[in-house]
Amino acid sequence: MPPVISVQHLQKRYKDVVAVADASFEVAQGEIFGLLGSNGAGKTTAVECLQGLRKASGGELRVLDMDPRTQARELRRRIGSQLQESSLPDHIRVGEALDLFAAITPGGHDWREVMGQWGLGDKRKASYHALSGGQRQRLFIALALVNGPELVFLDEMTTGLDPAARRVAWDLVRRVRDMGTTVVLVTHFMEEAERLCDRIAVMDAGRIVAEGAPQKLVTDFAKYVTVVFSTDAPDVEFLARVPHVAKVMRHGSRVEVRGDGAVLAHVACSLVEHDITPPDLRVELPTLEDVFLALTGHEMEE
Repeated sequence: MPPVISVQHLQKRYKDVVAVADASFEVAQGEIFGLLGSNGAGKTTAVECLQGLRKASGGELRVLDMDPRTQARELRRRIGSQLQESSLPDHIRVGEALDLFAAITPGGHDWREVMGQWGLGDKRKASYHALSGGQRQRLFIALALVNGPELVFLDEMTTGLDPAARRVAWDLVRRVRDMGTTVVLVTHFMEEAERLCDRIAVMDAGRIVAEGAPQKLVTDFAKYVTVVFSTDAPDVEFLARVPHVAKVMRHGSRVEVRGDGAVLAHVACSLVEHDITPPDLRVELPTLEDVFLALTGHEMEE
């Protein structure tokens, strides 16, 4: 089955500013594909090029077997989109907004059914400004789906939401995928990408620096585990000489020992030999955040 999206060496320049330097990736039908990166990495510019909202400066793009640069009008009838700065007039009602969007793209779903599917049936006459953050996210996703798209773009959809509303939004995204729609999720939230995405492309300074399933990226790029414990013992520098230990860090009573292989067993044995038996000794496995740091050399900016 051909990919829903195929991108080869995408570039986007604004005079002397390079927003996207070199991005290549593919998105398969029916998956949640994540573009992960810090603010300013080029994620939004890339997906705007894919939607025909901006014209790429170079590279080869195919979205639903169309070229967004020359077939943007036809493409938009088959995709849905929630932009990064999504908003509506304060006094427009939920039903009015859905009716308007449905009228623009005839042939899609009945907007009343979509409204009910996304838990907005009792908010039909509610004004946009009266909705909670989670309800607004439901509305934006409903608006992106009312035309019955084969592919939907969701750009930083949970920015500004509290943790409870964010998890509601995650459930909505899974439902979109389960209904058969391919999802491209643009995010800078590590946990969001790790929990939702089937595959991820890590973007930094306008380039794709790695691509793959979240756990495979962790396996491939985050080689170390961290042994963590607390102790009042004044000296733990002997741990630096323990087999498989790469680095020992101390922050007050908290000690972090980074290493590979059987580092936990060797650290535990060495601690016992030095009469240190911390009750909270544990191992912390690497995360997607460790991958991002290893690939880019800097932490994610929230």
